[in-house]
Amino acid sequence: MTMKYKMIVLDVDGTLLTDEQTISARTRATLLKVQQMGVRVVLASGRPTHGVMPLARALELDKNGGFVLSYNGAQIIHVPTGKRVFERRIDPQFMAYLERGARKRGFTIFTYREDRIVTSDAQNVHVQHEAKLSGMRVEEAANWAEAVDFSPCKVMLVSDDEAALVGLEEHWRRRLAGVLDVLRSEDYYLEVVSESVDKSNTLTVLLEKEGIDLTDVVAIGDGVRDVPMLQLAGLGVAMGNAQDSVKACADVVTLTNAEDGVAVALEKAILAEIRDTAIPLDKLNESGRHALMGNLGIQYTYAAKGRVEATMPVDERTRQPFGILHGGASLALAETVAGLGSMILCQPDEMMVGMQVSGHHLSSAHEGDTVRAVATIIHKGRSSHVWNVDIFTSTDKLVWEELTPAICKVANG
Repeated sequence: MTMKYKMIVLDVDGTLLTDEQTISARTRATLLKVQQMGVRVVLASGRPTHGVMPLARALELDKNGGFVLSYNGAQIIHVPTGKRVFERRIDPQFMAYLERGARKRGFTIFTYREDRIVTSDAQNVHVQHEAKLSGMRVEEAANWAEAVDFSPCKVMLVSDDEAALVGLEEHWRRRLAGVLDVLRSEDYYLEVVSESVDKSNTLTVLLEKEGIDLTDVVAIGDGVRDVPMLQLAGLGVAMGNAQDSVKACADVVTLTNAEDGVAVALEKAILAEIRDTAIPLDKLNESGRHALMGNLGIQYTYAAKGRVEATMPVDERTRQPFGILHGGASLALAETVAGLGSMILCQPDEMMVGMQVSGHHLSSAHEGDTVRAVATIIHKGRSSHVWNVDIFTSTDKLVWEELTPAICKVANG
């Protein structure tokens, strides 16, 4: 039985993040779990790439093959490599036209370049807020169009006069049809991007490149800009804080961003299913390649509820100077198998928060051998799991055993 979903696409503001602009512990733990099980994560945001990357790294997308879909779809970045998978920019020839429209109506105009916001008014409160939100510095240009001598992914016009923004939006939609797309992303923002740029169109490009079917995708969002991708995905989830019009377009509605809505949705859609499926050992081994287990050559070979096995070579990484298996490496191997075992046993709203391991060598394993660890559950309590871990040589001689069984501490996410 294979997992039903292979990719999660998450809006950022109002969805992944709380109103305090943080990722809750439960949401982060849930997203780490689904990635460890082989599900890939895409952060899809109107923010610039520079503003999304810190969130991607905090969620370990760089270790699990994730993507950032930024500028509301104008760019896709493969987080582990930084490679641009897709990009659609605006021709610089339009900058003078856009600036004239802004100045005529008294609007502020800005765009993004790497870690900078280039704007006609550095003191504008909305520009300052955008810079703080994305960790960018502000650069004011008296002649904005001349300063923007590059092809930006997105141009923003700012005004607190909503009616005036609506009027310009309608005017430019007619004048720029077939070349640029124009829409209001907030009451005070008018957004200009290249034609046909939105989250759903760009997501389709990514899925084609990755060979993933639309039915294998979970999309979660809260805004009007998220509706096309919610309708496109196999499972579209609207946040509890979304407008009613957005909720009406989704398959299901979860809790709000203040109530761990993302975690709740994924626990129901993915983690509940994973507990009854085969554990993707290749994905787990790949995700641990750059961690301690990878550096020691540890590889999972079997994983199920109540039993986990892994191998480790006795070589220059894991032996003592005189050629036998190092006790510290044995402890690392024991913690690796017991830790995965508890992760499998944890309920969707639980996570592993610590471990206590002790044991001793009964006999030696020599350089050139490969040892095998077997972890079996002894006790599954509400706040701890107790595991017995034995380590054998390739000839099944017992090398190491627990004096005090491995105790994995468990807490609600």
